[in-house]
Amino acid sequence: MSLEQKAGQVLLPFFPGLDSEAHARTIERLHLAGSIVMGDNVPAAPDGQVDTAAMRAAAERLQRAARADGRSWPGLIGVDQEGGAVARLRAPLTEWPAPMSYGAADSEPLASDAGRALSAELAGLGFNVDFAPTADVTVGPADPAIGARSISGSADTAAHVGIAFSRGMLAAGILPAAKHFPGHGSVTVDSHEGLPVQGAGLEQLRARDLKPFQAAIDAGLPMVMTGHIAVPALQPGVPASVSPAAYAELRRMGFKGVAVTDALNMGAIGKQFPNDAAAPLALAAGADLVLMPASVETAHAAIVAAVRSGSLPAARLDEAATRVATMQLWRARSLAPQGRPPGSGSALSQKVSQQAITVLAGPCRGPMVPASVRVNGGSEQDRARFAAAAGQAGIRIGDGPLVTLIGYGGAPATADVAVALDAPWPLEKSAAPAKIALYGRTQEAFDALLAVLAGKATAPGKLPVAVGPQGAGAGCR
Repeated sequence: MSLEQKAGQVLLPFFPGLDSEAHARTIERLHLAGSIVMGDNVPAAPDGQVDTAAMRAAAERLQRAARADGRSWPGLIGVDQEGGAVARLRAPLTEWPAPMSYGAADSEPLASDAGRALSAELAGLGFNVDFAPTADVTVGPADPAIGARSISGSADTAAHVGIAFSRGMLAAGILPAAKHFPGHGSVTVDSHEGLPVQGAGLEQLRARDLKPFQAAIDAGLPMVMTGHIAVPALQPGVPASVSPAAYAELRRMGFKGVAVTDALNMGAIGKQFPNDAAAPLALAAGADLVLMPASVETAHAAIVAAVRSGSLPAARLDEAATRVATMQLWRARSLAPQGRPPGSGSALSQKVSQQAITVLAGPCRGPMVPASVRVNGGSEQDRARFAAAAGQAGIRIGDGPLVTLIGYGGAPATADVAVALDAPWPLEKSAAPAKIALYGRTQEAFDALLAVLAGKATAPGKLPVAVGPQGAGAGCR
């Protein structure tokens, strides 16, 4: 490969809007690894849902572009599809609850089945990479960025459940990426906005935040995403994504796969390294794949210039490009895509919510509400889904006890029944006599909720995080 081809091979950019043809020409011209698809790249059908035929055609065009220079390995067509709040592709694809659901259910087979089903719908649309799961261990309400994106506040649970989910992804032919090394769940600044500082020492990190990443490495997972998090114990003031010490620690842990940066257009990087100066710095530090530079043109030129000046050793770029190509050759030879039609995972999504739903206060058996309730809080869609599920469960919406839905970042509720649709922490200060953690706002999650409220099902989930005085593991027994 030429220097320009190698520089492209280590870049995975985004593009604005729906003009995938123009982006395909950029991929061809700069020899890029492929593309990540963001929400504004997803074509909509007249009914507002995803136009799956158009999405598949766009992914196929981007894939052809990535192979236009004759390379023998497929391009990377990626997406962020974690479930919950982070899902670029919505209906008619299956909607999945927040990843914290898997920690509440604490079932490796269930997590594996969900990872496979979620990924199979992506594979059917031409994707081969999903930047999931989140391996971060959340510390609770002080964690502003991860929250219910975290599987658990327990490092061990996050590790074994996350590995199961990842293995399901691989079984469907989708490459997972454990993120955000060395752990974004225990810092108090959102790296989308500024630079978080992880003050823990290395021994503390190895005992907690690094455990899920060590498990991912031991399991042979192909990718780890580095976060924009400064770790003074490694290299003060320098985000892990561009820190030689952070990549050295990752390799010391035994990782031999592709180290991919978090998006370089985020605040934590852009403010400190303007004009995509971070792209060659990340590669020189030890990254293999650079995700979402603010301008892929500028980043590509900066990488070429850095090699020519000697600030990025040519051997380091060779190593990075080779790792990315090797991963894709391995995937193409050993992971046949197991595509499934959009929406095929709906029953499994409901099963996840049924196994995760957790009662923090109130009866564990029998009806929790009478045949008629009032509902407030949440979004208009949340209330509409609640009403649809209530109708199926034989409960009217009108008068009776008040059920309050608490969405992401919501305040504690005054209600007869308080339901947390995201992370459960707002339930701590709620005075409601009945409190339920649902960890999701899909229609399937509301169906599971109404079955519990009507007494037609029990709530087997256990808190995956502490909620005030209620420790992890609390719930109906």
